[in-house]
Order: sequence, then C-alpha cells, then structure tokens
Amino acid sequence: MKIKSAEFVMSNSDAAKCPKSMLPEYAFIGRSNVGKSSLINMLTSRKSLAKTSGRPGKTQLINHFLINKNWHLVDLPGYGYARVSKSAKKVFQKFITQYFALREQLVTAFVLVDIRHKPQPIDLEFMQWLGENGIPFSIIFTKADKLKPKAIQRHIEAYKNTLLETWEVMPNYFITSSSTAIGKDEVLRYIEDLNWNMDLSSN
Repeated sequence: MKIKSAEFVMSNSDAAKCPKSMLPEYAFIGRSNVGKSSLINMLTSRKSLAKTSGRPGKTQLINHFLINKNWHLVDLPGYGYARVSKSAKKVFQKFITQYFALREQLVTAFVLVDIRHKPQPIDLEFMQWLGENGIPFSIIFTKADKLKPKAIQRHIEAYKNTLLETWEVMPNYFITSSSTAIGKDEVLRYIEDLNWNMDLSSN
C-alpha cells in the first residue's frame, strides 16, 4: 500500500463523538514512550502527522487520521508511566475501554511493544484484556534498530514463551523500526489485505 494522503480529522476524549463514517479503523496503542508517534509518522511517510515528544504520555486524546480517503488510523493514549495524575490516568483508561467497546468500525488494534525489554506485565495484562473482550490485535515490536538480529530473535522467543503460557497461539506480530523503516511494508500490506477482504465480504 502506498500512502497518498494522510489528514488529521479530530481529537476527543469521548468515543461517542468519534467520526460517524463506517470507514475501517486501525488503532495504535502502547505503553508510554514506546515510539508510537514515530511509528505512525514512519508508516504514513509524514514527519509530524503524530506529535512526537521526549516526554512520555504526550498523546492524551483519541486522535483520528484519514488515510488515502478510505480508512482511519487511530492514535490512542499510551498506558502506564505517563507523567500525569492518577485521576487523569483513570480518565484515559475509561475512554480507551469505551473506544474499544463502542467502535464497530475497528478492524484490529496494534499493540506496540519495545523489543529491547523483557515482557512487561502492563503489556501482557492489556493484551489479555483485549483477548478476553474479543478484540483482534497484532503486536508491533518497535525500536528493532537498537538490537542486533540475533538479539531480536532471542527477545521474540522470550515473548513467545511468555505469551504461550496463557495463549493457545502466538498473536500475529511485526518487527519494526521508525528510524530505518523496518516493517513498514509488512504492516501496510497487512492493513491493505484486511481492507481488501472487507470490500470482498461487503459485495
């Protein structure tokens, strides 16, 4: 898939006020400082579509972007470690869960995980919550340029071993780097295939 256009549509903290169109939606979410904004900018070939920041927790709203006029990329607030108050975190959690509960347009979520770290309880718990609520998702491992290929494979194996303690199969996953564009074509091809399959099923 070639990204020909990428436009900001709206930001809000109420899933009920998200765009009314029935265009397919792909939600990106992860722990604060996982490199979500950089990944979105890399996928869309836009330098500042999503705002990047050295300060964790910069994204604090549900942000919709219209891609190629035919699907929405949704940038959701990061969870954990954001430098915000406990009350603000509760608000985030409420509208994130509300978003997943209400958005019929959601095709799948992408859960971003920093490949440099061992499996984090907060990520595992969030994936478990998605599974229990029947929400399809893929894992996007970020920052692959920070590790050598053998280390990447070791970290992936560690993740597989941990997940397979509670999951029957390893969830679909991608290995990416925002600085070198590793994984860009694979993620966009996956989205394109899902969109194409939905077009077929609706005809």
